[in-house]
Amino acid sequence: MGVEGCTKFIKYLLFFFNFIFWLAGGVILGVALWLRHDPKTSNLLVLELDGAHAPSTFYISVHILIAVGAVMMVVGFLGCYGAIQESQCLLGTFFACLVILFACEVAAGIWGYMHRDTVSREMINFYDSVYDQAIKDTITDSEKKKAVASVLKVFHETLSCCGKGQGTSFVTLLTDRLGMTDLCPSQGASIMTNCHNRIQELFSDKIYVIGIVALAVAVIMIFEMIFSMVLCCGIRNSPVY
Repeated sequence: MGVEGCTKFIKYLLFFFNFIFWLAGGVILGVALWLRHDPKTSNLLVLELDGAHAPSTFYISVHILIAVGAVMMVVGFLGCYGAIQESQCLLGTFFACLVILFACEVAAGIWGYMHRDTVSREMINFYDSVYDQAIKDTITDSEKKKAVASVLKVFHETLSCCGKGQGTSFVTLLTDRLGMTDLCPSQGASIMTNCHNRIQELFSDKIYVIGIVALAVAVIMIFEMIFSMVLCCGIRNSPVY
């Protein structure tokens, strides 16, 4: 016993979309874990100098994504089970969860668009402060030279760049050659690359990946909300219930 006709087709269609939704949750969880443990970002975001930490805005966003991916997997399973069992209660709960998730995703998307340059700007500011200290401490404070230089070297080795721009790249390379500093990466072909551009490219690429995944999930959620309500109404009006 169960729904018949078009409603039965909607039932299996909803199951299919829920399965895709469950997979999407797994993809988001996997992407978020990759963003969290990617060597380039993790090497930079764990840096600390004189009590000042690298900006944590990016990690906050990634932790939210991890939570969203886990919740989506739970909700996707709930939707699959509710569709197969033809349970109005489960489908109603599933619809309510989808509405909440969709509202949160829209709010997060608006916030992310408004602050899309915040992560890279904060990291550039942190890099500039470290670079300025490295140049200053090299001349006036030899005791801090090693600590500051090690932090700056992580930036340069990770991003394959050196300096804020072409001018500072040349100056830093010159001081390296004279033995006054050891800041530029060992790959000679990359040392003239602007570190500001490298930082922007690194985090812009990550945000682009997040945006594509979020857009695909939003489309799936819209279809799921429609199908879940159609199926729920079909179950209620079915003569076999």
